[in-house]
Amino acid sequence: MALTTEQYQRYARHLTLPEFGEAAQEKLLGSSILLIGAGGLGSPLALYLSAAGIGRLGIMDFDVVDMSNLQRQVIHRMQDIGVSKAKSAKRAINDINPDVTVELYEEGIASHNALEIISKYDLVIDGTDNFPTRYLVNDACVMLGKINIYGSIYRFEGQATVFDAKNGPCYRCLYPEPPEPGMVPSCAEGGVLGVLPGTIAMIQATEAIKCLTGVGEPLVGRFMRYDALTMDIRELKLRKDPECPVCSANPTITELIDYEQFCGLKRGEGEAEEAPAFERMSVSEYADLRDAGTEHLLLDVREDFELNICQIDGHVHIPLGQVPNRLDELNEWKGKTIICQCKSGQRSQKAAATLHKHGFTNIFNLEGGILAWGEEIDPSLSGY
Repeated sequence: MALTTEQYQRYARHLTLPEFGEAAQEKLLGSSILLIGAGGLGSPLALYLSAAGIGRLGIMDFDVVDMSNLQRQVIHRMQDIGVSKAKSAKRAINDINPDVTVELYEEGIASHNALEIISKYDLVIDGTDNFPTRYLVNDACVMLGKINIYGSIYRFEGQATVFDAKNGPCYRCLYPEPPEPGMVPSCAEGGVLGVLPGTIAMIQATEAIKCLTGVGEPLVGRFMRYDALTMDIRELKLRKDPECPVCSANPTITELIDYEQFCGLKRGEGEAEEAPAFERMSVSEYADLRDAGTEHLLLDVREDFELNICQIDGHVHIPLGQVPNRLDELNEWKGKTIICQCKSGQRSQKAAATLHKHGFTNIFNLEGGILAWGEEIDPSLSGY
């Protein structure tokens, strides 16, 4: 497509690059990208890709903006709190470049909609933070022949690569099997340096532009790891797995599967996996227990700073990492009811397993943690 006078002005710094120029800019204007997630990675991605002149941008996110997002999700503003992240992102994109066509998907990506939605775009950028979605996006992209630009962040470290199964490995070549549930904390559990998503997202955006325009050499078959604390950048070579169940010459997975079950997040559905040796307790059940005055211990295993944000009255506080060395403080509760609680239920699950291992028997894990308690029982508690 021929550039307009306004586009010559808007993209002037691109057009002056000998390696880029008008031809590459026209390719961007005629291209489309699906951003899965409008959070830490998706926020800067949406801003820079729209500024660069991507013609059509799909934004997929079912969440709403909350206060804790603003530390790193730079596309959102104070006035967006409580608003759909997808709608908030669209507002910011159109403020930067009203020529970008923005398509919203205020839903999660799943096996029933992935192929239909991804097929509408030239490439996909994965800005999610959970393993079921990463495997789902990978498999759908391989089946559709789409490029999948990957990035992940945690605390002070980030990773990025380009999965192009036609010319290199896919996500399953790198990670054939998912980790055990709860073994890898999310950013909500482990924290993340606020500027880190911007660093990794800019690498993803750069790779997207290179793939769409043919300029430069993309990170296909190369895996970049970044440590913000040491400013160390390392590159690892990735090889295509000739036995990969999805991208090999003879794939064994030819349709999308149940990725929650594949990643071990569903139990009791014909799996041989042993159930945990403790029970889950919903926040409504715990509220009933408190109202009835039933004797129990609420063990909060979050970190010290988290107590300053919100807490449930009457708890005993022992951070998860200290639980094994402070079991003697809980000995009087052996055989009595103990409810383990954290932010969202992951760390408390590990605490419950530790207690059971050391002879505690009547243990429960509070499902959804204090976030669920605040949402369903006590709205006065601040989420984070």
